[in-house]
Amino acid sequence: MRESDGELAARLAAEAGEILLTVRADAGLSGMALGNLGDKTANDYLCAALAEHRPEDGLLSEERKDTSERLAMLRVWIVDPVDGTREYGEARGDWAVHVGLAIDGVAAVGAVALPGLDGGIVLRSDAPATVPAMADVPRMVVSRTRPAPEAVAVAQQIGAELLPMGSAGAKAMAVVRGDAEIYLHSGGQYEWDNCAPVAVAQAHGLHCSRIDGSPMRYNQEDTYLPDLLICRPEWTERVFAALARI
Repeated sequence: MRESDGELAARLAAEAGEILLTVRADAGLSGMALGNLGDKTANDYLCAALAEHRPEDGLLSEERKDTSERLAMLRVWIVDPVDGTREYGEARGDWAVHVGLAIDGVAAVGAVALPGLDGGIVLRSDAPATVPAMADVPRMVVSRTRPAPEAVAVAQQIGAELLPMGSAGAKAMAVVRGDAEIYLHSGGQYEWDNCAPVAVAQAHGLHCSRIDGSPMRYNQEDTYLPDLLICRPEWTERVFAALARI
């Protein structure tokens, strides 16, 4: 029986994560060299697996040369083999594998693997769980190296606690897992950075949009998608009100 899109996304994300852990354990490398090897190894695996199991679909990967053929396709897989290459190379846990599927420009299916956390976790759009209760004081995840000025300003206005973290996928999944309430980013991303996380977050009932409130759109000719807001619905209006005052 053919796997559903959600089952395939989850399996490939998990298997790519296992491959990456093996590479990190066996390669004898660290830093950028390890990150580059991990990117290539996971990308080769994901591209080959999607070509085998979904040959009729398009593919956009951070680590593969983009072509225009995908623009005419309704279904396009959008993957990031290692989201958070720096964190992976530093043997941290806050990195991820993204396997997303955009259908007619919408992030419809996604799986985000967090291989370095709790023995390996995969969060998926086809199997949403109940999001834990919110904290009394809102927590906002931000980049551990380059916190976005807009995020810092919003946090000051709404009294949020800043939680520095690595990859985009790890930050988005912190909101899904109940470890944070808000992820606001404005420092520059591409479609592969947030397609799978947005699909997963939306399936869990979270708000997902650009920071101007417009929808996230995928499989565009220009893959630059620089900003997003993923947050608990209870905080959406207050975050947008704070953004309007900046």
